[in-house]
Amino acid sequence: MSALNLIPAFTVGLLGSVHCVGMCGGIVSAFSAAPAAAPLAARPFPVAVVTERAALDGAARVLAYNTGRIASYMTAGALAGGLAGGARTLAGLTTLQAGGYWLANLMLVILGLYLMDAWRGLARLESLGQVVWQRARPLMRFIVPLDSPLKMLALGALWGWLPCGMVYSVLMTAMFTGSGADGALVMLAFGLGTLPMLLALGMAGDRLRATLQTRAVRVGAGVLVLGFGVLGLVRAAGGGQAGWLDALCITAGAH
Repeated sequence: MSALNLIPAFTVGLLGSVHCVGMCGGIVSAFSAAPAAAPLAARPFPVAVVTERAALDGAARVLAYNTGRIASYMTAGALAGGLAGGARTLAGLTTLQAGGYWLANLMLVILGLYLMDAWRGLARLESLGQVVWQRARPLMRFIVPLDSPLKMLALGALWGWLPCGMVYSVLMTAMFTGSGADGALVMLAFGLGTLPMLLALGMAGDRLRATLQTRAVRVGAGVLVLGFGVLGLVRAAGGGQAGWLDALCITAGAH
């Protein structure tokens, strides 16, 4: 798989990260904040140094959380791609893979509609996250308080397995690459696409989150993702043969 073929996954992550604002933004902002510094009178070093150290600590926590989250995405992608590849090899189901690209692009259409709040079918899938989280919550006792980058790394790794309609949309693409390595690469590209938004949220907090949750931003991102999905469906049907479309579409021809 070439780097060019990873652009769609990266772009979906970048545009779809407005959804991450609502699902992950709060946890990042809340848990990445550095511990309160000592009172002014008790500080043995200048206030400027305290502020700088707090900022660096906060940045380290945000980065650690996102590293753990993306690592979980890559693991899921490797498992999905490897299992699908094994099934295809054993059964010779090449037509199944071709159908999978149609389904992957259809998932992008659904994701675009979801981001626009035009149709919230994916919300039913995400509601399962509450059930999963209730079962996973006991694991939190091993990492709280979240007072170090290492614990934030563990939190991110745990959080990356929560059901998310956007993640599943791209995971479908990873599955039908038919390769564990390619599946991991697809999810890495997707995770890196979400990274700028969540890094910014971790540092800027509630003000940025409120802006990104406005309807105009969500609709704009949703329209673009919807467009990628529709273009991919047309490409999969043989309606667009230009090679540069591989950078914009998820199709069997791109793999």
